[in-house]
Amino acid sequence: MIAPDVHLTRRRALQLATATGAGLAAVAATGPASASPKASSPVFRHGVASGDPLPGAVLLWTRVTPTPAATPGSGRGPAVDVGWEVATDPGFRRIVRRGTTSTGPARDHTVKVDAGGLSPATTYWYRFRCRGTASPVGRTRTAPAAEAPVARLRMAVVSCANLQAGWFTAYRHLAARGDLDLVVHLGDYLYEYAPGEYQARDVVVRPHEPAREIVGLADYRRRHAQYKTDPDLQALHAAAPWVVTWDDHESANDAWSGGAENHTEGAEGAWRARRAAAQQAYAEWMPVRYEPGGQLYRRLRFGRLATLSMLDLRTYRDQQPSSPVDPALSAPGRTMAGPEQLQFLLDGLAEPQVQWKLVGNPVMIAPVRFPNGLESRAVEGIAQLVDLPVPPVAGVPYNVDQWDGYPAERAAVLSHLRDRGITDAVFLTGDIHSGWACELPADPLTYPLTGDSVGVELVCTSVTSDNLDDILGTPPRTATLAVETAVKVNNTHVKYLDFDSHGFSVLELTEAGAQMDWFVLTDRTDPRAAAVWSTSVRVPAGTARVERAAGRLS
Repeated sequence: MIAPDVHLTRRRALQLATATGAGLAAVAATGPASASPKASSPVFRHGVASGDPLPGAVLLWTRVTPTPAATPGSGRGPAVDVGWEVATDPGFRRIVRRGTTSTGPARDHTVKVDAGGLSPATTYWYRFRCRGTASPVGRTRTAPAAEAPVARLRMAVVSCANLQAGWFTAYRHLAARGDLDLVVHLGDYLYEYAPGEYQARDVVVRPHEPAREIVGLADYRRRHAQYKTDPDLQALHAAAPWVVTWDDHESANDAWSGGAENHTEGAEGAWRARRAAAQQAYAEWMPVRYEPGGQLYRRLRFGRLATLSMLDLRTYRDQQPSSPVDPALSAPGRTMAGPEQLQFLLDGLAEPQVQWKLVGNPVMIAPVRFPNGLESRAVEGIAQLVDLPVPPVAGVPYNVDQWDGYPAERAAVLSHLRDRGITDAVFLTGDIHSGWACELPADPLTYPLTGDSVGVELVCTSVTSDNLDDILGTPPRTATLAVETAVKVNNTHVKYLDFDSHGFSVLELTEAGAQMDWFVLTDRTDPRAAAVWSTSVRVPAGTARVERAAGRLS
């Protein structure tokens, strides 16, 4: 395949590839039969899930197929009653809550139940029933009481799971752990592209359905349904409660309040209609306390140990700058979060009743300047990775789709941390298909001399989506090592960087500190791939410092 011109946007490059037929010959999945999606039952084909745990409640989710015609996005099938049960044991001998709800084609036969009256910090099992059939059993856990002391909180941190680019083996390894209190998904749960548009080194491992870029409500419903037939994704949803937010690909690449890089008004209709369709499907198909027209950003509390503020950094933002040297970059009124959400974030960071202030942050907040001395191919590869319309020059912001494109608003957040003496703020981030551990400079200009840090940022790599070695077509941990070194030399607050790996992270909080472990897959295109521990960093309580951990979490 001819490499796309990196001076073009990703969308234009994909259009050119499509026009020439490049990448359109999708390769059928060749994994073993056990790795192929299978229906758990004719009625419950998309598994079960739970999410947004509170001390006395948790959200339960499933989707029913009451008749063969009631396929996702079809608008067909009858309204049906669905029963649900919550028990304190997996055999359902001690059922503590039960009820019945109804669903139908208006919500694509999805079911969301806010199961209340539960006890704090308690493990439960749940299931659904419809038309004489029982669903798979899911395991969930409520949050601790608001004022309870909590010795430990352990969570998975994941993002960027492109079904076309590989198997969801990372989810399988996480589901098998058995030690997770929750799963935090930071966005790009699914991708909007057609087959052949965005995959694994130009090979479609598993082609998207429907076989086109998704634009309307039926399309988004079908794509959600396809992802939720993956057995490894089903297993992780059934293993622990999830706390989710969207980034851009749940609607379209590089989305902002008035449009997206991957959206063409006219040819693809009005942006508001497309975004509304994407958000409705998300509300239906995800285990989240969100309904269309509401707000996705929200905060969960885990006793006195931690809060987790999940952000929505697509719905309210101004359009991204046209380039890293666009004069609009420094305009004081530019917003990524919107004024109400920004205040929500600042209030959460100042919460005096909890120790760790976690932020579910879809795009990087740490400032990153493009380094000197890179070969031209590496420069072009990074530009392609972060969707820059032109190759960057040294000293400019690395990615203006991140907080780097909204520096005034970022300065307000970091100044808030500094001026109020807030400690133990940790931003958990996805999006960038690479692993990072960064200190957050109180002042980026003086940090190299003073080392003053007001918080930390821990970035998980992608589950499957292409990263720098994939774009360059080089073996992992070879050509990119020089790029990583250059980035860290020119950005001394960046303490760890891995541009190559796919996998997942696990974060543990205690009163003494926070630790993140990164695990990498041996091959994202192999459904049997192993997950290998890569590295761990530790953030001692009260320090806003990143240091190497002695070893992985036990």
